[in-house]
Amino acid sequence: MLAVLWTAETPRTPSQVHEELDAGLSYKTIHTILTRLHEKGLVQRVTHAGRSCYAAARDSAQEAADRMRAVLESGRDRRAILQRFVNTLRPADERALRALFNEDPPK
Repeated sequence: MLAVLWTAETPRTPSQVHEELDAGLSYKTIHTILTRLHEKGLVQRVTHAGRSCYAAARDSAQEAADRMRAVLESGRDRRAILQRFVNTLRPADERALRALFNEDPPK
């Protein structure tokens, strides 16, 4: 469901999410899930074109980073977790990560 909102150029109504998701779920189920995502702070409820709509609260990259940080913080040996994570990266991803460390930090 978040994937629909992440790729949308504008906020989506529950009906639009239902249509675009095409997951065999009822409209009521989609509306309930959107409401729960809103309660958890994962989506924002906004008015767009005079209608109640939903938009992702964070982009997909931020959501993934938040999940990765939560996993890291839940472990006892952060260094071991990071080491094993890096050891499982594809070579291109490892190069990208190393390049990030060589950049100047944001000011």
